[in-house]
Amino acid sequence: MDRKLIGVDLGGTTIKFAILTDNGDVQQKWSVETNILDEGSHIVPDIIESINHHLSLYNMDKDQFIGIGMGTPGTVDRDKGTVIGAYNLNWKTTQHVKAEVEAGTGIKFIMDNDANVAGLGERWKGAGENGQDVSFVTLGTGIGGGLIADGQLLHGTAGAAGEIGHVTVEPNGYLCTCGKRGCLEQYASATGVVHVARDMAEEFSGESELKRQTDDGQDITSKLVFDLAKSGDTLAVRVVDKVSYYLGLALGNLANTLNPESIVIGGGVSAAGDYLLKQVDHYFQEFAFSTVRNSTSLKLARLGNDAGVIGAASLALSFG
Repeated sequence: MDRKLIGVDLGGTTIKFAILTDNGDVQQKWSVETNILDEGSHIVPDIIESINHHLSLYNMDKDQFIGIGMGTPGTVDRDKGTVIGAYNLNWKTTQHVKAEVEAGTGIKFIMDNDANVAGLGERWKGAGENGQDVSFVTLGTGIGGGLIADGQLLHGTAGAAGEIGHVTVEPNGYLCTCGKRGCLEQYASATGVVHVARDMAEEFSGESELKRQTDDGQDITSKLVFDLAKSGDTLAVRVVDKVSYYLGLALGNLANTLNPESIVIGGGVSAAGDYLLKQVDHYFQEFAFSTVRNSTSLKLARLGNDAGVIGAASLALSFG
């Protein structure tokens, strides 16, 4: 009997679940809404209930599983199985997730940070092609990173390795939610792109649909900026160039530090596809050291929303 894995991707709006084979093939998927009320106290009970419900639905038994792996926002203590500071979940105090899930399901449990886990997913079954040295950068409402070196996730002494969103790309630049200035996240996340667009629109005097919509007080999104740039809007083209410059700078320095086989770019902003990748790569070539330039390549993520559950499930292979 082949034993299976369960992957859980815990997000601020939904919790995604999957049952996978031990070689990473997804067999079942489902999701539930994240209930962050009452300081997030419903989240872990909901995860336990959903897993138990689906196992009975599929006539499966806990003994058929190697383990449950989960990706979560916040700062994770992997050994203790706790997480703290996941503010989008209302988890302000330490959450004893591992102890609760193991008691509630009877299945071994392991977790890591959500960006790390998405990186593991892309490395195992996606664009990373199971390489030993793969860096993953996710461009969403924020920017996260997962760094794999010599086949191992890098965590750092306090679990903050891979905080690529807080690399400084503009000294004394935009103020970040983290308290410092000029973080990549403030320029190249979905919200960052809009911030750059609004600032550049103020100083732009030419003909531009992006400027017209900005001046009219319309809702600007990063998708709109990229769509207008693709259609040749002068201002939008300049905004994308600026964003690509900051990304190329940060990724060039990341590559100079780690020299991975590939840097995989995922998250909502990466939906701009090759149009964005080509421009980021232009600046990456400029900022990467020659040996690095010739050995590290930029790639678009392939797994989309499944990266989290697949990578999370892979954590449980350590119980094998």
